[in-house]
Amino acid sequence: MAGASVKVAVRVRPFNSRETDKESKCIIQMSGNTTTIINPKQAKDNKSFNFDYSYWSHTTPEDVNFASQMRVYKDIGEEMLLHAFEGYNVCIFAYGQTGAGKSYTMMGKQDVKDQQGIIPLLCEDLFTKISDNTDNSLSYSVEVSYMEIYCERVRDLLNPKNKGNLRVREHPLMGPYVEDLSKLAVTSYNDIQDLMDSGNKARTVAATNMNETSSRSHAVFNIIFTQKRFDAETDNTSEKVSKISLVDLAGSERADSTGAKGTRLKEGANINKSLTTLGKVISALAEVDSGPNKNKKKKKVESFIPYRDSVLTWLLRENLGGNSRTAMVAALSPADINYDETLSTLRYADRAKQIRCNAVINEDPNNRLVRELKEEVSRLKDLLFAQGLGDIIETYRATGADIEGLKLTNAMTGMSPSPSLSALSSRAGSIASLHDRIMFSPGSEEAIERLKETEKIIAELNETWEEKLRRTEAIRMEREALLAEMGVAIREDGGTVGVFSPKKTPHLVNLNEDPLMSECLLYYIKEGITRVGRLDASSRQDIVLSGHFIQDEHCTFTRSSGPSGETVVLEPCDGAEMYVNGKRVTEPTVLKSGNRIILGKSHVFRFNHPEQARAERERTPCTETPAEPVDWAFAQRELLEKQGIDMKQEMEQRLQELEDQYRKEREEVNNLLEQQRLDYESKLEALQKQVARRYPEVPEEEEEPEETVQWTEKERELAVWSFRKWRGYQFTSLRDQLWGNAIFLKEANAISVELKKKVQFQFVLLTDTLYSPLPPDLLPPEASQDRENRHFPRTIVAVEVQDQKNGATHFWTLEKLRQRLDLMREMYDRAADVPNNTTEEGESVMTRGDPFYDRFPWFRLVGRAFVYLSNLLYPVPLVHRVAIVNEKGWVKGFLRVAVQAISADEEAPDYGSGVRQSGTAKISFEDQQYEKFQSESCSVGVGLSRTGISQEELRIVEGQGQNAEMCPSADEVNNNTCAAGADELEIPAKAGPDAALDATLEHLKIGNIFTFRVTVMQASSISAEYADIFCQFNFIHRHDEAFSTEPLKNTGRGPPLGFYHVQNIAVEVTKSFVDYIKTQPIVFEVFGHYQKQPFLPLCKDVISPLHPCKRQFPQVMPLSKPVPATKLKAMTRPQAGPCHCKYDLMVFFEICELEANGDYIPAVVDHRGGLPCQGTFLLHQGLQRRIAVTIVHESAGDIGWSDVRELVVGRLRSTLEADETIIDPNILSLNILSAGYVKPLQDDRQFLDSDMPRTFYRFEAAWDSSMHNSLLLNRVTPYGEKIYMTLSAYLEMENCSQPAVITKDICMVFYSRDTKLSASRSIRNLFGTGSLRAADGNRVTGVYEASLCHLADAGSPGMQRRRRRVLDTSVAYVRGEENLAGWRPRSDSLILEHQWELEKLSLLQDVEKTKHFLLLKEKLESTLLAGQESLQACIPEDLSESTEVAEADQEVTASEITTERQRELAAKCLRLLTHSFNREYGHVCVSASESKISEMSVTLPGDSPSISALNTIAPSSTCPSLVEGCANNTELKPPAPRSRAVSPSPETQQDALDKKPMNGGSDVKPRIRKYMPEIQEIRVSPIVSKKGYIHFLEPHTNGWVKRYVVVRRPYVYIYNSERDTVERAILNLSSAQVEYSEDQQAMLKTPNTFAVCTEHRGILLQATNDKEMHDWLYAFNPLLAGTIRSKLSRRRAGQMRI
Repeated sequence: MAGASVKVAVRVRPFNSRETDKESKCIIQMSGNTTTIINPKQAKDNKSFNFDYSYWSHTTPEDVNFASQMRVYKDIGEEMLLHAFEGYNVCIFAYGQTGAGKSYTMMGKQDVKDQQGIIPLLCEDLFTKISDNTDNSLSYSVEVSYMEIYCERVRDLLNPKNKGNLRVREHPLMGPYVEDLSKLAVTSYNDIQDLMDSGNKARTVAATNMNETSSRSHAVFNIIFTQKRFDAETDNTSEKVSKISLVDLAGSERADSTGAKGTRLKEGANINKSLTTLGKVISALAEVDSGPNKNKKKKKVESFIPYRDSVLTWLLRENLGGNSRTAMVAALSPADINYDETLSTLRYADRAKQIRCNAVINEDPNNRLVRELKEEVSRLKDLLFAQGLGDIIETYRATGADIEGLKLTNAMTGMSPSPSLSALSSRAGSIASLHDRIMFSPGSEEAIERLKETEKIIAELNETWEEKLRRTEAIRMEREALLAEMGVAIREDGGTVGVFSPKKTPHLVNLNEDPLMSECLLYYIKEGITRVGRLDASSRQDIVLSGHFIQDEHCTFTRSSGPSGETVVLEPCDGAEMYVNGKRVTEPTVLKSGNRIILGKSHVFRFNHPEQARAERERTPCTETPAEPVDWAFAQRELLEKQGIDMKQEMEQRLQELEDQYRKEREEVNNLLEQQRLDYESKLEALQKQVARRYPEVPEEEEEPEETVQWTEKERELAVWSFRKWRGYQFTSLRDQLWGNAIFLKEANAISVELKKKVQFQFVLLTDTLYSPLPPDLLPPEASQDRENRHFPRTIVAVEVQDQKNGATHFWTLEKLRQRLDLMREMYDRAADVPNNTTEEGESVMTRGDPFYDRFPWFRLVGRAFVYLSNLLYPVPLVHRVAIVNEKGWVKGFLRVAVQAISADEEAPDYGSGVRQSGTAKISFEDQQYEKFQSESCSVGVGLSRTGISQEELRIVEGQGQNAEMCPSADEVNNNTCAAGADELEIPAKAGPDAALDATLEHLKIGNIFTFRVTVMQASSISAEYADIFCQFNFIHRHDEAFSTEPLKNTGRGPPLGFYHVQNIAVEVTKSFVDYIKTQPIVFEVFGHYQKQPFLPLCKDVISPLHPCKRQFPQVMPLSKPVPATKLKAMTRPQAGPCHCKYDLMVFFEICELEANGDYIPAVVDHRGGLPCQGTFLLHQGLQRRIAVTIVHESAGDIGWSDVRELVVGRLRSTLEADETIIDPNILSLNILSAGYVKPLQDDRQFLDSDMPRTFYRFEAAWDSSMHNSLLLNRVTPYGEKIYMTLSAYLEMENCSQPAVITKDICMVFYSRDTKLSASRSIRNLFGTGSLRAADGNRVTGVYEASLCHLADAGSPGMQRRRRRVLDTSVAYVRGEENLAGWRPRSDSLILEHQWELEKLSLLQDVEKTKHFLLLKEKLESTLLAGQESLQACIPEDLSESTEVAEADQEVTASEITTERQRELAAKCLRLLTHSFNREYGHVCVSASESKISEMSVTLPGDSPSISALNTIAPSSTCPSLVEGCANNTELKPPAPRSRAVSPSPETQQDALDKKPMNGGSDVKPRIRKYMPEIQEIRVSPIVSKKGYIHFLEPHTNGWVKRYVVVRRPYVYIYNSERDTVERAILNLSSAQVEYSEDQQAMLKTPNTFAVCTEHRGILLQATNDKEMHDWLYAFNPLLAGTIRSKLSRRRAGQMRI
């Protein structure tokens, strides 16, 4: 038995109410002693554990496998009780999460039969076995103690006097014990039951979300069981003492699961701390027992058990791996929502199973302990004698009698026999002298403390059984007296504690303002005198009260017996304030039963005399019950009435006083405001007089010249267009609204998270388009007045409310958000008073009245579709397949609709189960109503096709306007205006007069009845998240007259949904109806019941909607802010105006070190980072250094470098990111050694420099790293670390008012001075081709974009608008923001995304319109081929012309198609194609004049090369020199740039700085333009579109140069070879044009070539084969590559058909 393991049992309980409400599933399975837990997220991830016992208590007792309380006790409790009788120490403890059933297993329900726990059953069984003893030589004694560990503090639950925290001490023989813990002797089970009941009621419990009566402390119930056996032969008595420890642990918990806050959270933290320590102890013990073969040194280190980390483990040290027989019961929760906690409990139990305890039988421990303790006492006395303190012991012995009496008294009362050091010294002599002696004797104070401690233990051990019983009885009496003193009575049988009215004793009962607190305290009036007063009175008070107006000795109650019966007299003390039945009492007063007594101001009692009340009832048995109850309110009202206080009159008087005071203060404020107004008016008048004196009025004659200004018609149109454009420009105001209202959105989300509302808020932009019309409740009030004057669609800022609870989405206005936010704040303030356990109840409350929720419709709009009716002009039927598009531009499905003209009496076809309309709907088209709609649609814009603006205008962002000289005019670009819409995308019915049209369309004569049929056939590809689908349609200007289908079930799978809804519509033909079917569509709206779908949580909101990419990109260097200059003055940076030009800069950074020969050689750079523009400088410690910077850019006249003002380095750090808010004291300004233009090195000189050399500007500065006084630079860098430094160069540029700043973060590693360093070798260098010298790669490249902006005009309205500072409230802190997990409101990115959505909607609308006309064209062509010649006469001229041009088979002469109209259309189409193609890459350039375009359009029909040029993207439109050069010279030449800037050659660059322009003459000074420079570093993209070798055409040699190219959009990085680690040149694809032409290849006789035209040069490239060329084209321009591939596939398909 000595080396047995801990017995471990697990028990699973049934579902509780919380788990039942959440419909939890059981995840625990038991088979024998094996317990299996199932992962609810991964069904195959099961874990099994084997234990000594597995109890299945999840079902009802009727289950055969159900484990009852009795079965658990028989398996565990009986065995442990048997060990206790054998003399072993026993421990049973329960472990588990909160609410898992630990307390139920240990304590159970004592008042319910068969539900008692292990502790009561074990105690009952213990006394049963004692009573069954028949051996007279064997006697038993039982003592119990009950304590709790609450927040790491020990409390005695059985002794009310031990209110404070008890100390836990450790004795070398007895081990850890609790000092002054009450050990009460019991003789029966009833005694134990009473003590357990008293202790349980004093135990700390509280309610959490997971358990209503959660144990907030660990309870330890100890039973000291002593067996004495008398041996008659030897006249000796032997003892066996067993300590039974029954532990009920507090539940482990998680703060988010239990909803703990405040005190509950602190309790949970301490609970988890002690349980964590318990787990560490169990794990450490398990490791010690499972590793016996470890070496001794390692085992000694690992065998440390952290018992002392927690009070719980310290007290249970002997039970865990010590002298004890231990059993553990692990309580489990079966719910899947508690999977993590249950799995943790099982792992705890599995670890505890490996612990082995060395239990021994405790025989005669008392005798052994007494002997050892006496030896310790004698040793301590010898120690004191040796230190010269023997007289203290003599004094102590002299007063031994007194001390023994004190010990006896303390033993009776349970107090510690600890005579203090001051008491002993007072009897022995002077306290001061004794203290000095002790202080000067080393170790004496500790020895005396140990002596007192040992004598106290000896006194407890020598205490007899009778003394213990007397002490227990004394403590019980004291407890009852203390409860009686507090007003709490005990039933006469000594059982339940509570308030019980005695049957004979007069008493006082409290009355409280809260009815639930009334009659909860009861104070007895004892025989004789009962004193009432404060606790700190000079004499002991029987009834202790506190508060104001209560004196130390307030009053006395005298209870005496007389001939007339028992009477109670109330006698107040001097100055005491008290009232009886509302009257002030100053003299002794005889009390009667029912009297109301008020002591002081706040203590209200009712006097009850049971005998007196009984006698009164016998005398007057018919006394009626008073109508009003005698409670606290009655007593207070009675007091006021008796004192003559009229509350109503006092309130009225007080109110009148307040009104008078308010009136008086208001008059004073008004007088003060009036005085201030007069003062300000006088000051304004004085200022106006001063202004009038300084600036006399301008005579009216000076204003007359304004009237003489006359605008031309073109200028007036341009002014009107500009006014209309900027009037509709609203993105800046939208940004202001986003910034200004961001704080309200953050606060709403924070309150939603705090209150656990499943609602998210985010900004959204809504524009009034065909696909997304604005609902009336979102439009501002002034929308109706502004509708006629608005030429742009209205865009508003709204709030998207995602209701996760109901799966709905709502849109609120900003005003509605503010109104709801006020209600949310009120709800948040009220939520502080709501208990935690009502949180889940609040989730089930109806959302009605909740400011977070809105009522949501059953059906939600899926999307809209549009069907045009142009086929009704020529009575041919058409079946359309139109896209269902939502307001975001996403295609949600497709709809098949048939439209055909029918006769009036024609019946609908039979579709089987489809719905057939019984009648024909009659619709009237009134010309006035339609004209009003037309005017509104042209002004406001029903959709993007009728907004009066182009998409290019919609996409203009402030500060990025395009040059008016380079852009086509608005009339040229705009193909969506109301005026031009009918000419381009509609059937041109305006070619002839209305009379001719009426004559041609006989079925649409004015006044006739025209009938047509709309059949909604099928809906397909609609997501399964919409359950019931139905469709309704109406005319675009008749929203109130809609036709609807029946709903259909949608599963998202299977065949399309068949509506087959037929609707015949009869219309009286009017001019407006004919115009409608020409220009307007029918609107189809598809609705569906949206099934609840989970939204993303708030910490993954729209700020970062994309999932993290699985690819791990290398870490990039940060883009730091410039290091502040030390020599330059702090200049105010002027406001930047429009951008003049932009240049791409490539900057080389080198750090040169001094060599032995006196030269400065560039330090080695490690380029193994993986990304371009990065590298680590490998430097030597203690060498002189220089920093060299070389700037490379295209030669141009606008950019020039004058001087280097300053070069500063700073922000030394060992991490990538730098804290730029901290002022760096180690900033160092370097001495500039040289600066100027230089010639490029041989490796830097590229093929680009042979034709137009690039500009190289280089400067050097001396850098002494020791001047920084930084430890990072003054030592060798440790392995694995890097040093980062920020470098900023301030350069003076020509024509610039401010210096430009180039900033770069540099990475360095310092080695010792003698270390041999070489260039790093990567895999690419080892296996690459080509040669490379190591010195060429010893630098780091940076790519920058330099912008030269005009100085802003301070007086222009636009600049004043830009200068207007708008507070960005998104950065302001709101309460609860930390719970949003990084969520931020949307801002500028939302505006950019919305612009793309608008363009997407516009393109979708154009696609649908184009599909309709192509379908109609195909239908008419098939009709013509079938021989229906009559319909051909009905086709308008323009449509036939377009049809004939499109058909290659028809022979058409040039005279038939070269009309003025066609020439205009051809020029316009070519201009639009050029404009849209260039717009895709951010550059617009019209190189051909209007005349050339007209000539090209005229020669298009007859010239086949021109037609092929149209089929491909002709390079001549954007790079004319490419074709012209090839036509004039058969030799291969590179394409010329589109615009070539004037720049000096490298040889004359130094001299050109001082030269004046020659074309202006010597006496004409050039106009100096001042620009604002801004240089920004470009972050390198980690994504490589393509890399490899490609050939470049060298201009002068006409030979091809092979270079290694890496495409990281939008830049192309050019290297000399694959092994080259330094970028030699870059191309910016965002400002370049990629050209490809098959005619050009045929002319040049060079296959697989394409051109790249930049702002400054043209480059011709050649790939190795056709596939490589297409891959490079796709990397350079994916749109162009897709267009070429599509045309090639169509060409192949045509050749295959031929």
